[in-house]
Amino acid sequence: MENAPGTYHVMSRGNRRQRIYLDRLDHRRFLDMLEEVVRRHDWLLYAYCLIPNHFHLLVETRAPTLALGMQRLNGTYAQWFNWRHAVDGHLFGDRYRRQPVETDLHLLETARYIVLNPVRAKVVAHPGQWEWSSYRATVGAEPAPAFLAAGELLAHFGRTMPRARAAYRRFVQDAPVRIAA
Repeated sequence: MENAPGTYHVMSRGNRRQRIYLDRLDHRRFLDMLEEVVRRHDWLLYAYCLIPNHFHLLVETRAPTLALGMQRLNGTYAQWFNWRHAVDGHLFGDRYRRQPVETDLHLLETARYIVLNPVRAKVVAHPGQWEWSSYRATVGAEPAPAFLAAGELLAHFGRTMPRARAAYRRFVQDAPVRIAA
């Protein structure tokens, strides 16, 4: 079912792969809008990553609100971006893409894939170097934003926060992609 409650890996890309964040303010504004959508639609956001021309989310919806939430997020951000940068036209290319996540293992692999996106893109050597993902908050290197369900994700890795964070770090480090230690 198109809009059924569940867990999804969601991705949206800039029109013609153009940049959708030009500076820190664009990133911050997008995250503020994401926080509002997560709160309004009662989503659990397990992981996110903002790359210059696209973004990834790992989100669990408890009601059939994925399409509505994504329409709000992409639509309001595109309007704001166009206003701020005095441009017009489509910011995002095709409609967002979503892939159902149906098992715990798939959830964990998707969370890892998302935070490793800037490493795979050769933007940084280690996910901890990328400011615009959930990795640093999940490992405790910075405070987790209220809209990030880091604790729920970390519960898969251990009973105590220090052990869970260490196990998550190792899990990401052990990915089949070269990461600087």
